[in-house]
Amino acid sequence: MAFELTNELLEQVIAHIEKKENSKLNELLSEMHHADIAEILDELSFDNAVYIIRLLDSETTSEVLMDVDEDVREKVLQQLSAKEIAEEIDELDTDDAADVISELPEERKQEVIQEIEDKEHAKEIVELLRYDEDSAGGLMGKELIKVNENWSILGCINKMREQAEEVTRVHSIYVVDDDGKLKGRLSLKDVLMASTTCKIADIAIPRVDFVEVNDSAEDVANTMRKYDLEAIPVVDELGILVGRITIDDIVDVIKEEADKDYQMAAGITQDVDSDDSIWELTKARLPWLLLGLLGGFSSASIMGLFDGALTNYPMLFLFTPLIAAMAGNVGVQSSAIIVQGLANDDIKGGVTKRLIKELFLAMLNGLVLATLLFLFSLFKTENSVMALAISISLFAVIIVAGLVGTFIPLFLDKRGIDPAIATGPFITTSNDIFGILIYFWLSKTIIGF
Repeated sequence: MAFELTNELLEQVIAHIEKKENSKLNELLSEMHHADIAEILDELSFDNAVYIIRLLDSETTSEVLMDVDEDVREKVLQQLSAKEIAEEIDELDTDDAADVISELPEERKQEVIQEIEDKEHAKEIVELLRYDEDSAGGLMGKELIKVNENWSILGCINKMREQAEEVTRVHSIYVVDDDGKLKGRLSLKDVLMASTTCKIADIAIPRVDFVEVNDSAEDVANTMRKYDLEAIPVVDELGILVGRITIDDIVDVIKEEADKDYQMAAGITQDVDSDDSIWELTKARLPWLLLGLLGGFSSASIMGLFDGALTNYPMLFLFTPLIAAMAGNVGVQSSAIIVQGLANDDIKGGVTKRLIKELFLAMLNGLVLATLLFLFSLFKTENSVMALAISISLFAVIIVAGLVGTFIPLFLDKRGIDPAIATGPFITTSNDIFGILIYFWLSKTIIGF
């Protein structure tokens, strides 16, 4: 049965805390998954959250800390001593441990690392902290199973048993040479079926997908998605196996990237949450709103150039919002498809090929919509020339908006700029301006005002 956080459950937890009924609280929480406990902590007051963190055993606490909201985790860690944090770190895999420590102030990091009892674990965490958090090195964990290509099957099994004690889930067995370079992977079935005197090199599978430590998180995600991998090994510049990245880490990357792109498409310039302060939310939204205001000024200025039409052909202004809206909608549709394709690494071929395809698509859509608008405007204005001018303008606007919506994200991607910035307010504002300019220019040309 799926977990559901209800008011009754929260009240029950709070009541146990207020009455110091630790045994009842432990009994209640022991039946829950650590992710469900984290969800409860996100809804509790800070003091109550800390109370539960101190109550739980280290293994559960470490898992819960990885799932709570980052702001809650930061506040909780501030209340724990370096030794208490180190006890939780000891229970985490190296990649999760490095994530937690990276959030601490510099002095606090050193204190916690020195308190970690398992010095080998501490050494591996320090190594991971050297990598950029958005790189393969920053995502990887050190826990994995590797075997030397020169080992016998019998010796290999014993070594694998020793390594498996430190690995939560065995996705793959990697084969390395005497220098630690990745040479391939091993099938567990082949190990079980082979003679005990057989060497690993005789049954190793040489083909293995891998990433390098400095590869971006987005590249790692695309590689794992493309080849449908649950885990992928990470090598350094010399090809030496240094870690592995598992699917749970990539899911987090995909979610964060999707959140960032969604916010950028909506005109929010930095990563924010609904619970952030008004000042943080204002800083994130205001730049794009200013762009929209500037676009509005530009549109008004363009309309001012055709003020003669307002007197002689006031009906033209009735269709201005429609033209502007269609320009924005078409541009956002085009850019959204391109941005999605770039994010999934599905965009193949050159820019010209994409623009030609979008041109024909825009022409087809424009023809249908312009025909419908012609019939409507003819009925509304009872002026065939004006109706023709309005419908031809819409046709032209749709083509231009489609091409702009396609070209800009491709151009930004070629320049190493996140193409998600092209969707939303940027495309909408620019196409509003183009749309109104094209509309009045073509109308003036056809009608002759």
